[in-house]
Amino acid sequence: MRVLKSVLASILLLTLAAAALAAAPNAQDILAASDAVRNPAQPFGLLTRLVEYRNGKETANMSLAIYAKAEASGGQFRNLVRFVTPVRDANKLMLKSGNDLWFYDPASKASIRMSPQQRLLGQAANGDVVTVNLALDYQATLAAEEDIQDGDRKPRHCYKLALAATSPDVTYHRIELWVDTATKQPVKGKYYSESDRLLKTAYYRKVEKHLGADRPTETVIIDGLDPNWVTVMRYSDWTWRDVPEAWLQRDYLPRFKAE
Repeated sequence: MRVLKSVLASILLLTLAAAALAAAPNAQDILAASDAVRNPAQPFGLLTRLVEYRNGKETANMSLAIYAKAEASGGQFRNLVRFVTPVRDANKLMLKSGNDLWFYDPASKASIRMSPQQRLLGQAANGDVVTVNLALDYQATLAAEEDIQDGDRKPRHCYKLALAATSPDVTYHRIELWVDTATKQPVKGKYYSESDRLLKTAYYRKVEKHLGADRPTETVIIDGLDPNWVTVMRYSDWTWRDVPEAWLQRDYLPRFKAE
């Protein structure tokens, strides 16, 4: 009888463990759902304005027109970025195709390969301003489910995801990402270098409906060492638009004309 009870207890524990495992959310699915919140599914354009602050005072700003289109196979985004302001940088271009990132200056008529880790303005790197599906570049695991404060100091119940890069060409070696359990909206991210140094913390704020979904329209980026060094990225002028294949070719950059 004791043996039978022990066997039944073991079966019950295994059943409960299997049920718990089956009910546990899939981290990669959560990450993909968060990507869908940030990124429209069809080709689109928007305007991104970056403002750098030091000790609360604005020190620099720029505006970029972004044209984004997902690859037919694979689903990762390709981007053409046109510099709008400041005037000295107007009509310079940046092209992201696959893991390649190119910068084109009409004055020199030369395209130069760039690193996505290179800083563009303040704490915003080149890789921060282009559209990406993180689920295609990172392997996610579910680290925790916890309550945190969002960028407006409001409580949010979130999945905490640990993201490990699957390629050396991505912007960050690893990321900790908090995703709202109900809406799958990204709430907070911590971004680390290959040496595991905290580079920056980002808060995703000001959710508004654009192109058929509620999306964050502002990212506040705080330096990993100096909390008084802040860069704010604001997104506006969202629109569905055709992004011709020619625009996404390096050889076409000298012929691109802003509409």
